[in-house]
Amino acid sequence: MSRELKKDFKQDYRLEYALENSTHTILAFSRDLHTCDPNDKTITESTLRVIWAYHSDDLGEVGLDYHGSNRGGKSLRLLNPENLNVVPEETPYFNLTNQNVPIPYKDTTYWCQMFKMPTVHKKHHVVKVQPLIQKGHENLVHHILLYECDRHLNDSVLDYGHECYHPNMPDVFLTCETVIFAWAIGGEGFTYPPHAGLSIGTPSDPKYVLMEIHYDNPSYLEGLIDSSGIQMFYTPHLRKYDAGVIETGIWVSLYHMIPPGMPEFISEGHCTLECLEEALNHEKPTGIHVFAVLLHTHLAGQAIKTRHFRKGEEQKLLAYDNAFDFNFQEYQLLQEERTILPGDNLVTECRYTTRGRSRMTWGGLSTRDEMCLSYLLYYPKINLARCESIPEIKEQLQFIGVKEIYKPMTSWPFIIKRPKKYNNLSFTDAMNTFQWTKKKGISFNELVLRVPMNVRCSKHESEEWSVQGMIVSPPEVKKLYEPESFMCVSASCVHYSPFLHLLLLVYISIHAIGNRWLFVH
Repeated sequence: MSRELKKDFKQDYRLEYALENSTHTILAFSRDLHTCDPNDKTITESTLRVIWAYHSDDLGEVGLDYHGSNRGGKSLRLLNPENLNVVPEETPYFNLTNQNVPIPYKDTTYWCQMFKMPTVHKKHHVVKVQPLIQKGHENLVHHILLYECDRHLNDSVLDYGHECYHPNMPDVFLTCETVIFAWAIGGEGFTYPPHAGLSIGTPSDPKYVLMEIHYDNPSYLEGLIDSSGIQMFYTPHLRKYDAGVIETGIWVSLYHMIPPGMPEFISEGHCTLECLEEALNHEKPTGIHVFAVLLHTHLAGQAIKTRHFRKGEEQKLLAYDNAFDFNFQEYQLLQEERTILPGDNLVTECRYTTRGRSRMTWGGLSTRDEMCLSYLLYYPKINLARCESIPEIKEQLQFIGVKEIYKPMTSWPFIIKRPKKYNNLSFTDAMNTFQWTKKKGISFNELVLRVPMNVRCSKHESEEWSVQGMIVSPPEVKKLYEPESFMCVSASCVHYSPFLHLLLLVYISIHAIGNRWLFVH
């Protein structure tokens, strides 16, 4: 194959140094985050797709030639702060892994397994968690969640491994609701900051945990057996604070819906002022401190951000990704820890596209369904597990002309009574029957963003704060956050930020088969 490689006439990359020996080539280069060159991408905190290529031979007189098969790509978050927290090699650890789980012949499986935390005779802190993904299953294991379960269980639950959210799922699984750690595909291990850790070993700490693994098998491969899990490092040398996780965003439900054929659709999940005010005033009136965020959506997700409001005024974004990659999801360390106070509210905003889809996309567990979630790692730990919302269904159904549903509701999804064209259809079937257009989809989106919402505000161990189930309207926004601006002047860039420069290191192994050249775009 022969293709012409076109040279960029405005070279914004600067070679810092280059090294080469019989087996490796190393190139270090840098460029400004904003080059004002229309052929360059602006480097932000969002995910970037980096592609690389090299030729088998040195560059000759003929100039650049097509690189052939020596190429690849990887999603990176170049501005994610480097985690400099190092765990000593001698730090003890324990593994929580599935044992030869047969993956069913279907596209989506959630497998749940109970574990008992290690017996330690005094308080310890977990300081690092990393995935243990079975070799060859890197694309099969989509995410792993670890839940805290009822502390009054006994060891008989350890016999339970079962498909999650299944009608025959053991009832004991329902006691495991509080997320204590989350990992998603493409992410690496996470090391806690030196002043916080996950507490284990005290009477109030998790004794039994449930590990949920989402297996994504869109090709319906048969005969798969998996033993993946996580590894947790712990120490008796206590940190100053106990860390916790709060799940925020849209409560996973069929009430979260996205019409087909939409180039863009916005969904919002609210961690409401009412929930944060009650929980924080009771637990920690001086506030909690968020140090990392995991943003999570599925295949239709294009962008996601966590917005922070105080007294109606928007603060700097807590976290964002304007180029979301379903196959690359990891905790974002914050440049600066963020304090969340009573009276604040958070909004997880997801931007989707359903081009190419002919049916509704629903909130749900499958990767073909959708989620819109932010997992906040914070300290000190308080009794708040979930702070979410879901839009009320009444106005959404009225949009397509639904007049009445059958009551009492004896089936799920519930059944529509009137008008006649929807009679005896489930509400999901009615939504799919409706003749959607782009214009109608835009109007529906505008409606959904202003309809009342149901507050989800839960404690640990299946308990709830009093505002759980409250119906509230989306909060009034008094002032939007205005990010720092930059402007280009005569092919040079003026940027009002001290962070202008990015250094990249490219390291290539050539395995002693001759010098090669590298082409980076």
